[in-house]
Amino acid sequence: MSQLDQQVARRLTRFYVMALTILAVLTVSGLLFIKDTINNHYDDSRVLNVAGRQRMLSQRLTKLSLLKTGGVTAMDNVHFDSLLTTWSTSHMQLRQGMLRMEKTYAVRKSAVIDSMFTRIDPAFESLRQSFVRINEAGSSPAQKQQALQVVLRDEPAYLRQMNDIVFRFDAESFARVRYLERVEWILGLTTLLVVLIEGLFIFRPVVRHTRNTVRMLSESEEALRLVNEQLETANRTLAVTNRKLTDTQTELLRIEDEKYQLQRAEDTVRSAALLEGQEEERRRFARELHDGIGQMLTGLKLQAGSIKKGPFTDEKQRTRFDELTALIQDTIQATRQISHNLMPSVLGDFGLGAALKLLADQSTQTSGIPVFYEGDDRNIRLSPATAISLYRIGQEALNNAVKHADPKAIWMTLNHTRNNVILTVADDGNGFTAPAAENVPLYSSSSKGLDNISTRVRLLNGELKISSKLKKGTKIWVKLTLTDPLLH
Repeated sequence: MSQLDQQVARRLTRFYVMALTILAVLTVSGLLFIKDTINNHYDDSRVLNVAGRQRMLSQRLTKLSLLKTGGVTAMDNVHFDSLLTTWSTSHMQLRQGMLRMEKTYAVRKSAVIDSMFTRIDPAFESLRQSFVRINEAGSSPAQKQQALQVVLRDEPAYLRQMNDIVFRFDAESFARVRYLERVEWILGLTTLLVVLIEGLFIFRPVVRHTRNTVRMLSESEEALRLVNEQLETANRTLAVTNRKLTDTQTELLRIEDEKYQLQRAEDTVRSAALLEGQEEERRRFARELHDGIGQMLTGLKLQAGSIKKGPFTDEKQRTRFDELTALIQDTIQATRQISHNLMPSVLGDFGLGAALKLLADQSTQTSGIPVFYEGDDRNIRLSPATAISLYRIGQEALNNAVKHADPKAIWMTLNHTRNNVILTVADDGNGFTAPAAENVPLYSSSSKGLDNISTRVRLLNGELKISSKLKKGTKIWVKLTLTDPLLH
């Protein structure tokens, strides 16, 4: 019922507004047209007045010329120069179509008036030059008399043609007034016609539509009541269905969340087992290098030392033997370095701080880039898994900085309290613009470095922050919160 009432009200309002708009447009259009025509007529009156004044000014100039030439003192106190300037300027402005006085007036001219100004121009120019010559102080009496004769000869033609121009201005202005009267009649008749049309084609259909609407409302009231009852029953059924659907969706979300948590737990266990196996394999391989190949290389070095005590046939053999001995020593040193990188013994013997300091020193020697370590070298009692993970994080970050950042210096810091351990690795290298995230490459297109670091931090339940800017370096910050207080 309410919607139908609104529909009828909107339709009535639409028709009513449309009818009033048409009337308003016609009325306002007529008023604007009349106002514009009156303004133009005011301009026409001003132009007509100035055109008529031109005749009077030319006559006054002629009179003053006669008096000047005859040497008679004029009772007219207007300066000849000012009068001549006003007359000439007004003529030129009328000719150009723009009259500038207290404001600018548009001179509406027809082609006939333009041709009339063209015909009057020779007489005007002749009079103007003659007036100028009469007014010039350097002109001789004969020249002034000659100029006066020209004025007396051309002034009648000028006055006659100027009189025709004034009457033509007046005729065209009167024609525009008559045109205004016709337009007013047309607008009035159009308004009456629009009112008649609106009565026949707008208000009568609206009344008929309103009567039909009222009848339809009366007939549909009972049907609407029955439909409302059915709709209420359907709404109750729908509400029950919606509640069941909501419960089902909640249960599905819970199951999906449990599945996701289970997958994360499985991934964590799998990653931890993989890293543990990797570390165990590194430990075994380092032990085999140290105890197997390392011992054999040491024995080879000792045997070479015993051979060196014997005689050599020539100096060339001794030189080659010395080179062989140096090569054996370099191989022993490389084997020790590989064994240390795989599983540094200093980590188990002296703790994380000493291992990181030794890592910084070795990186400085091998890369030539100064690596500064700051932290407590005393043994921090951590679980073996935690200690080796923090060491690998520092090692990974340091290797990435050396390989990809092109830094001038690297800083490694290890801070700890009773419950927290904080490891930072910072450099002043190239940096990068990518956001610090677990799946974003650290220094190069490969994401392996950051993946390894983020995986180890996640397995330790720690926090990872990476900040970097182009040409301003990168900083990696790792914080572990330990359940057991640290023992120093």
